Amino acid sequence: MKKSSALRSYTPYISVTGLAMIALLIYMLLVPHRPASAEEYPVKGFDVSHHQKDIQWNKISPEKFQFVYLKATEGGDFKDTKFQDNWLQARERGFLVGAYHFYRLCRDGKIQAENFIATVPNKDDALPPVIDLEYDSQCINTYSKQQMLQEIQYMHDRLAQHYGKQPIFYVSKSFYNIVLAGEFRNTPLWVREYKGKPDLKDQPEWLFWQHTNQGQIRGIATTVDLNVFQGSQKQWQAFLLKNGLYPPQLKQKTAPK
Repeated sequence: MKKSSALRSYTPYISVTGLAMIALLIYMLLVPHRPASAEEYPVKGFDVSHHQKDIQWNKISPEKFQFVYLKATEGGDFKDTKFQDNWLQARERGFLVGAYHFYRLCRDGKIQAENFIATVPNKDDALPPVIDLEYDSQCINTYSKQQMLQEIQYMHDRLAQHYGKQPIFYVSKSFYNIVLAGEFRNTPLWVREYKGKPDLKDQPEWLFWQHTNQGQIRGIATTVDLNVFQGSQKQWQAFLLKNGLYPPQLKQKTAPK
């Protein structure tokens, strides 16, 4: 049976539109929503604290995850209960390991620097220390902005002096935009952003990107923060060498036989 010319001309439009709608529905229902894709970055890592409980480090591959950061301290007196165990086991497993400090805006920089230094060993083969700076509504008004920057500066400088490496700032978007924008231009940034690539106020360069806190890693019972390094494997090797570290493959080549 032949269709009318009007129907013949209208049918393809309905068909294409319908197919597009079906494809969109399938995508929304079946494909996992991944707003912040970090697949293009080859150098991957993760960070953990006592919240991840007992980690089975022997089940995690140092080849798949090329760096790991461990929470060491918080404020002026808190020491992460799993730091020492994680530090020893991760290093023994062959990971490139660094430590981070959760900065409390209510405490001065000197006492926080002392807490970190008393807890984290000064190892030449460790990654640079990280200061975790986040917006805290309960503490944000303890110091004026200028005083806060001075306290952060003190801790930054003290860690740089003690460990001999340029510290890194881990930042939330809100804290950076309100407090840090335009400051510490030579301090590398590790940005937490789950809705897309890092997008800070003045578009600074970033070094690390924490793109999710819902990662799954065999050997860790809970969800975990996943991170990437901005750059190629060659740039990663350059970053390590700049900090006095040898990438595992270079270390193997230069090791005495």
